[in-house]
Amino acid sequence: MSGLRLEETIVALATAPGRGAIALVRMSGSRAFAIAQRHIKPWPVSARTATHCSVFDEAETLDDAVVTTYPAPHSFTGDDVVEISTHGGYAVPASVVAALVRSGAAPALAGEFTRRAVLNGRIDLIQAEGIGELVNARSTGMQRAALAQLRGGLTAKLNALRSEIIGLEALIAYDIDFPGEDDGPIADADVSEATRSVEKTLVDLLSTASFGRVIREGASVVIAGPPNAGKSSLFNAMLGAARAIVTDIPGTTRDALEATIDTGQWMLRLVDTAGLRPTADTIERLGIEVSEQYLRGADIALACADDIRALEDVSTKLGTLTDAPILRVWTKADLRPGEDVPAGIIAVSAETRLGLDALFLQIGSTLSSCYGAHQSEDPVITTARQQSALTSALDEVRQFTLTRSSGRAPTTIAAVHLREATTALEDLIGAVDVEDVLTRLFSTFCIGK
Repeated sequence: MSGLRLEETIVALATAPGRGAIALVRMSGSRAFAIAQRHIKPWPVSARTATHCSVFDEAETLDDAVVTTYPAPHSFTGDDVVEISTHGGYAVPASVVAALVRSGAAPALAGEFTRRAVLNGRIDLIQAEGIGELVNARSTGMQRAALAQLRGGLTAKLNALRSEIIGLEALIAYDIDFPGEDDGPIADADVSEATRSVEKTLVDLLSTASFGRVIREGASVVIAGPPNAGKSSLFNAMLGAARAIVTDIPGTTRDALEATIDTGQWMLRLVDTAGLRPTADTIERLGIEVSEQYLRGADIALACADDIRALEDVSTKLGTLTDAPILRVWTKADLRPGEDVPAGIIAVSAETRLGLDALFLQIGSTLSSCYGAHQSEDPVITTARQQSALTSALDEVRQFTLTRSSGRAPTTIAAVHLREATTALEDLIGAVDVEDVLTRLFSTFCIGK
């Protein structure tokens, strides 16, 4: 997107198109008020005050609406903004947008309003990502993390980290510029301590990335076991809907089935997999390979069998295929009424739903054990861009330490790695204007954001 578009006034429907009570048309730019004046009565309206108005195009009334204006620079984008709340549906908001376009507004591109907010200094790139994550949040955990980003929690942490690295650079630069000062040269111990502090902060931030992935995408819960062990029935029962084909014929499931369920505390990606067994059937073998791939990326594995001895064998087998916690699930419990359930095993029945609540509780407890340390209000890494930038910064800090300790170069030369680490953080925050970073980020936004 060319920077020349900053001179244009843009307009878009900011709410989802379709049937609904209210639609919001947003217009932003230096000519927003002049264009609005041609289509809104009464005009002008008081700033930041919702005002009942008529919206018209030439002599035709388009709608009775509520209009709110936000003069620059005190608006979301930093430009003059007009927001028109019309009746919902398809025809009314579309006719309002069309009228504003005919009067000189340009249809907004994806994410263009938020992009202008960044370029005008109203928010930074991390906060912009927070908006995108909040709009796409599918769990309460992601909602909280995105809102924390939008409120600047992660930005504050990154700015403090950036200042810490710059302080370390300054410590080294002081030794170059003032080697003869009474205080003497900067002690190696001071540089080492400051470097360790920076590295620890980066490691701690990166340690939240797996939790960020879980709350963003859902925890992968893979249901695995031998053929005809009740895996597909369990999958359907956990979903509360028939998604997987269930028969008494072993090997019915030839591929992995995936579905998402929100338990309130956690969003889960349930995966029903092909039965694990030796087979000469090429198609079934491919399905088993897919099962093993899912197990390697699982957050939790459910080892399923309808026989205790088989269940122990399945648990042992899964231990060779995944590093994830393994929950042992004794299926078809309705066929064994009154039978004792060994400790550490969850007995369930897809038919009667016996044990499903206990299974969900155990899944939640296991996830809390794995990620409980990150369930506070502390900043969380939620995107691949954030993880990549912080990984680059950590690599550069470690290269500084390695170069300095190995004696391959003096500290003053090794410090170039600290400058690269700072640059990685500046790109992440948006402290420097990087056009391609902006383009990649806002291409994922919807029109009207």
